[in-house]
Amino acid sequence: MVNKTTTIERVQTGVRIEKRILKILKAVAAHHDISLGDLIEGMVLHNFEGKTPFGPETLAFIETMRKAYKLDLTSTDAHSLAEG
Repeated sequence: MVNKTTTIERVQTGVRIEKRILKILKAVAAHHDISLGDLIEGMVLHNFEGKTPFGPETLAFIETMRKAYKLDLTSTDAHSLAEG
């Protein structure tokens, strides 16, 4: 199978995100040797199709990072977060 390259236009954005989530996202990107932007794009494209973006090995790594950064938030918290 040949990988094709798709030309896209990227824009710079200022996104506010919970501090521990960002640390974990950066760790996952580094773990896969990709940029944070590439990781987020991949996650979003997978989710838009109802697919999980991560396999078992990455999910285990994420769980390790969640413990390391004491991230106790879950998906049920997603719509009830407020800045302190």
